[in-house]
Parts: sequence; structure tokens; C-alpha cells
Amino acid sequence: MQAFESFIGFLDGYLGSAVYFPFLLLGVGVFFTLYLGFPQIRYFKHAWGVLRGKHTGGGAPGDTSHFQALSTALSGTVGTGNIGGVAFAIYLGGPAALFWMWATAFVGMTTKFVEVTVSHKYRVKDEEGRMAGGPMYYMERGLNMKWLAVFFAVALVISSFGSGNLPQSNNMASGLEASFGIPTWASGLVLSVLLGAVVIGGIRRIAIVAASIVPLMGIFYALGALAVAISNADQILPSFAAVFSDAFTGSAASGGFLGATFAYAFNRGVNRGLFSNEAGQGSAPIAHASARTDEPVSEGMVSILEPFIDTLLICTLTGLVILSSGVWTQKFETEFTPFDMEVVAGTYVEENPDHVRQLFAHLDIIPPEDDPVVPFSGSVSVVNGVPAAGPYTVIHNRSIAEDVHVTRDGQPFTGEVAFTGGAPAETDLTFSGRSLLHSVPLTAKAFEQSFLGTYGQYAVTVGLVLFAFSTALAWSYYGDRAVTYLFGLKWVAVYRVIYVLGFFSATIADTSLVWLISAVTLALMTIPNLLGIVLMRREMKTLTTEYWQTMRETKRGATKETDAN
Repeated sequence: MQAFESFIGFLDGYLGSAVYFPFLLLGVGVFFTLYLGFPQIRYFKHAWGVLRGKHTGGGAPGDTSHFQALSTALSGTVGTGNIGGVAFAIYLGGPAALFWMWATAFVGMTTKFVEVTVSHKYRVKDEEGRMAGGPMYYMERGLNMKWLAVFFAVALVISSFGSGNLPQSNNMASGLEASFGIPTWASGLVLSVLLGAVVIGGIRRIAIVAASIVPLMGIFYALGALAVAISNADQILPSFAAVFSDAFTGSAASGGFLGATFAYAFNRGVNRGLFSNEAGQGSAPIAHASARTDEPVSEGMVSILEPFIDTLLICTLTGLVILSSGVWTQKFETEFTPFDMEVVAGTYVEENPDHVRQLFAHLDIIPPEDDPVVPFSGSVSVVNGVPAAGPYTVIHNRSIAEDVHVTRDGQPFTGEVAFTGGAPAETDLTFSGRSLLHSVPLTAKAFEQSFLGTYGQYAVTVGLVLFAFSTALAWSYYGDRAVTYLFGLKWVAVYRVIYVLGFFSATIADTSLVWLISAVTLALMTIPNLLGIVLMRREMKTLTTEYWQTMRETKRGATKETDAN
């Protein structure tokens, strides 16, 4: 497992966590924003009209309405990224990370518009007469780059597990266990059966379920978040101020938070922003390809609304709840996960600014070559679960852990614990204590800091289950279409079975490792898709120009007919 974790971390260093990745993502979005004249602003009102069916004629080919296609795509984007992903970004980068999530969403509205439009134009009908679309089709039929299409489709199959399956079920199961005491295997089993019952029906059943769940879950979560924000109303403006003031400087150390450089906040904010709204990843075009319309640009217009709803509304609510409550700098009792735990040599304290700077540099994206913080190797005596003081410091969740206890099989441990390279040699020991939280547990703690009290965690858990389940539904369809493209319909049933089994198995996996896997698979899809839409830029501009010409001609024709009558 340690070797696998190291391999995933190695890949992530060259993909999602690489220095170039956020610049590539934002750069493409900025380019198209300027190239197409700020469509996320100019076409925003028109997009709502298309969604209501105002500019769409009847009889067009497709499997779903505009609203069902948007709901399916939103069900794929509005997931644990909105609850756990925002918390993870703030945990890593502080308030500044939220600013870069916003920036990613703003330019992502244009990126989404482009990728959905060009993908919709080159959609095809499968053997059953249903629509099949996505970046692999414009790559093959529009760019004549079959090799890139195959690469993207393979990455999509992998990412259907890394983005839409594993982190969703993992966070759902963890939330249900923490709030209601339901064993992860039990919730995983029940939800896997429900997932299988829906995905076997394909896009039409998924779209119907998504159209029912998405509005409900958005309203429910927003009401809960607003309740928390109202309870901490005096901290809302200071939280907004911190987001903007830290955006280009990084976030200073505060409480248990060790601080974040600009580069760290920028990278994690952009990365988590992409995980949340998926703009540029190439997933949403697959859902939108099913929409009933002859006009690709009109469906692209609808997709502009996705990053706005997902990130600028829902993620902002989560971010303000976490920042205004102050829980992101506080330590809470928690069980340590091996992936997030490291024991370093020497005694470090938060009251010493030099210690804080050294630890943050050690935990940065790229630690300094002369890093004075080194892993601890040696033996520590433990009596009745309490480790003896010594020349070492336990780091968990990027914070100095306090009140550390060691247990084995639920009982306090007594004996010697050997550490090698900062990790315990024995794998059957459980460490716990007080440290920072991240992901869903951090958001749950924030919801408790209101008049909801301990009931706040239940609001988060219910929202989490709805968000995550709907995301898993959408991503099963995305993987379904990729398998159809690569191997034909005969392998779809096999994929669906594996998808459901993967959903169940992730309920007992390490949360942080799952997030890291998702970051790697996300980049494997995004990079070829960004390359593809840049190569399609001229055709995109032509399609947009022709669309508005058609709209003007239609409007003039309607006016003449009215005058004649």
C-alpha cells in the first residue's frame, strides 16, 4: 500500500499538483473568454431562456430535455467536491484557496461552453439509437485524431472511478458512520444496490432521477448553510476580506493552521475548483450530448450555468460556513489516518514562528532541498495508551497533533512502538488525538457552530448522501459512453457491474488516498481535452457567429409575421 501511495503521489506531482497544471487550466479559460468576448457574461441571460425551452424548437433528436441534461451534468459536478472538496482546499490553502476556486469557475463557464458545444456537434447515435457524445467524438470526427480520442476515453473510464465513484462512496460512508453510527460496509452495500438499480436503466432513468434529486438537494443544502452563516453573521465580512486579501499573498499561520504560500493556495484552489465544477475536464459534454436540440451552441449556452451554480453559489456557501465558523484553524479529537500522519524528529511547537515556518516548508508542494525537518526513526515507549515524551513530533492533517493516544483492537496499548521513516512499523496500531480536520468532517464541524448545534452534522450528512449519490449516477453514464466508444455496447454491462463493485469497495478505503487518486485521474482527462478544444477554436467561433445570425433571422421573421397579422 505504501508503494502504491508513493506511485500515486509521484504521478500527481507531474499532473494535477504540477506547477503548470493550474496555469494551463486557467490559461485556456482566459483565452476563450477573450477570444469569444466574455460569453459567460454576455450569454448568461440567454442561457436561462434556453433552459426554459424559450429558444428551442420541437422534434429535435435526443434522449433528454435541456433541464434533464443540465440536471444530469450538475449531478455529476455537485457532489462531495462541494462539501468535502471546498473544505479540503481551505484546509490546504486557507481562505486564498476559495478565491482561486472562484476564478476557476468564472473562466470555467466559458471553457464549459466551448467543450459542450463542439462535443454536441459531433455526437452520434449508438447501436440502440441513443445519443453518444463527448470529447472523444470531436477529437476523432472533428480533429481526425483517433489516438487522442482513445487516450481520452481510456482516461475517462479510469476517471469515472477516480472522480465520480471512489471519493463519492468513501465520503458518503464516512459521513453516515460519523453521524448515525452506520458501519461503512452496511451503508456501502445498501447504496451500491440502489446505484445498480438506477444505472442499469441508462441515461433516461439517470436523467429522471437526477432531475428529481438535484433541485431538492441544492435547496436543502443552501438552507442549512444559510442557517450557519446567519449564526456567524459578524464573521462573514471578515471572511470575505480574508479571501481577497490572501489571494495573491497566501494565508498566514493561524491557530493550528501552519499557513499556505500563494503557490500552494493557487494550486489547490484551482485543482479543487476543477474537481468541483469539472470545467475543462470533458465530462459534462457527455451528459449534454443527450439533449434534444439541433443547435450545438444552444446546449453550450445551458452549460454556462453549471460552474455558476456549482462553484459560485454552492461552493461559496460551504466556504463561508467554514471560514466564518473558524473551525478551519481549530483542532478536534479524531482518529489519525496513516496517509495523513508523519512523525518527525525533534520537538516542534506552534508558539515558535521558526518551527511553524519549517514545518510548512516541509509540507509544501516541493519541500526545500535543505529541509531541516526529517522523519523520525526510533522507538517510543507507550504506557496505557500514552506515548512518552521524546525528541519527536507527531504531525497529522498538516498540524502538530496533541493529546496523542495509541490503541490496539480498541484497547489502550502498552509497550514499545518502533518508527521507521516517520511511520510506525506495526500496522495494527491506531493513533488518535487532536488535530486539524479536512474534507467532510471539517464541513460538519462548521455546521455545528450555529443554532443547529450537533444537529448540523446531520444536515451535512443528508446533503452529502444526496450530492454524492447523484454524482456517482452521472459518472456511471460517462464511463458507460467511454466503454461504448472503445469496445461497443456489449461491454457496458460488464463495466456497470465493476462500477458498482468499486463503489462498494471505496467505502472502506483511506479518504486522503482517494482524494489523491481523484486528482490524478482528473488531470488525465483534462489535459487532452484542453488541447482538443484549443485546436477547435476557429470552428467554435464560427459556430457561435452562425448561431447568433440564425437567432437574429428568426427574430426578424417572427416580427414580420406579427406585423403581417
